[in-house]
Amino acid sequence: MKLTTSLFDAGAPEPCPHHFNAAAYCLAESAKTHPGKTALIVVSDAETLEPAERWTFAQLDDAVRRIAAALRHAGLEPGERVMLRLGNTSQFPLLFFATVAAGGIAVPTSSQLSAREAHFVAEDCGAKFLCTSKNLKIDGLPDGCSQWLEDDIRDLMACEDTLEYAHTHGNDPAYIVYTSGATAEPKGVLHAHRAVWARRMMYEGWYGLRENDRMLHAGAFNWTYTLGAGLMDPWAVGASTVIYNGPKDPGVWPRLAGKHDATLFAAVPSLYRQILKYAEHISEGFANLRHGLTAGEKLPETVREHWTLATGKPLYEALGMSECSTYASSAPSVPVKPGFTGRPQIGRRVAILHPEDRSTQTVPVGEAGLLALHKNDPGLMIRYWNRDDETAGAFRGDWFLTGDMAALDQNGYLEYLGRADDLMNAQGYRVSPQEVEDILTRHPSVQECACAELAVRDDVHVIGAFIIPKAGADINVEDLSTFAGARLASYKVPREFVIVDALPHTVTGKVQRRKLAGLYENFKQV
Repeated sequence: MKLTTSLFDAGAPEPCPHHFNAAAYCLAESAKTHPGKTALIVVSDAETLEPAERWTFAQLDDAVRRIAAALRHAGLEPGERVMLRLGNTSQFPLLFFATVAAGGIAVPTSSQLSAREAHFVAEDCGAKFLCTSKNLKIDGLPDGCSQWLEDDIRDLMACEDTLEYAHTHGNDPAYIVYTSGATAEPKGVLHAHRAVWARRMMYEGWYGLRENDRMLHAGAFNWTYTLGAGLMDPWAVGASTVIYNGPKDPGVWPRLAGKHDATLFAAVPSLYRQILKYAEHISEGFANLRHGLTAGEKLPETVREHWTLATGKPLYEALGMSECSTYASSAPSVPVKPGFTGRPQIGRRVAILHPEDRSTQTVPVGEAGLLALHKNDPGLMIRYWNRDDETAGAFRGDWFLTGDMAALDQNGYLEYLGRADDLMNAQGYRVSPQEVEDILTRHPSVQECACAELAVRDDVHVIGAFIIPKAGADINVEDLSTFAGARLASYKVPREFVIVDALPHTVTGKVQRRKLAGLYENFKQV
């Protein structure tokens, strides 16, 4: 099929069943057909790499339904929120799926969030329960929110009753993911149960997923990339998953893959780069791998080339976002085209719209514009939580604006061209510059601050902060980093600080963040 305009219609997706529970879809059928098969291996010891935990499908199904029963006994009503703030432990996915199984709304959050950030999420989502650990507990919780620590969670898991999966509908809300937006605070992305069904488009469109696969995912349990690609999708087809929660030395990954016979490996591009640079015996470790998977940030072609040369295995990239997960990718069925992410997956409808007006007119093939998804995509969010204006502003007619710039060639291959707005990418997480600026300007020595994503090397990008100090103030970069680290998740803390006399502004006084990269180049040359 040759495109004549920048609109790729990959056909209608398979409709989600009317009655559908996302947790049941991921676990119930595999528990019936493969009850004794290993579903999850958790490895903690970097030396022996022996399993710290091993769960069969029957055990996962039973544990999830027991926790779901305990949640209902504790008073959880359909649609009420359970916030998860835990380390990289199996309790995280068990509580996530149990909340969904009970008809509640799960709110997964990163353990790296500061107490201030976590408190905001708990208040914003109106959490009824917060499941956390002693070292991550939050003081002064919002009214109506109960906090459960390790002993409480163990009591939930020991419930004598089991609950049948809630009789939910595909359009009912299932979970909220918090992501950066155009403000100083993150926003909640509300997803329906159907979002998990929509992930079927990735099975062939990205993974080439099979029942006999063993997925090694490098992400933490609390990341939606891990919950989706690492757990939901493998479990739904009866495949197994290996998750590692020990020390993150790059050299551990090929050893893990070899020890546990991984056939698929998923990570962000920056980790592939670290493995290639620091790990040993890469080819031997990944010998059983069919291919690697990567998402979260743009994949440099040099990393793909070096990976393929070192392992002899392909590396398939996907483009996605919190509002829709991944929707364009290369795959065993979609050959890699250098410089392009891949093609929209079968069932997706993607357009490139003119960036400078509010029409729904598409640009000519090969021309850059705003990347947009059709509103009927079953994987698309329900709405932004408590932000009706932002929800409405994200659509242009029938199209959801991703905020990314891209182009489509005549064969439907998508070239990612970066953000149309100022959002930054840090370790696969999107970060709002306003959020970081808001914190740094609270420092007693900072007069003004502006943040931007900076290229420190061709394939390495970090968050940079440009600081104007107050008159007479003695700025200490280490102190700024510590100040930010106490108030922001670690991945949001700038890695580069540049002290400047002035910042570039428009005539109306708005900071021109796009010009900060030039300031950084001048700074490096001094």
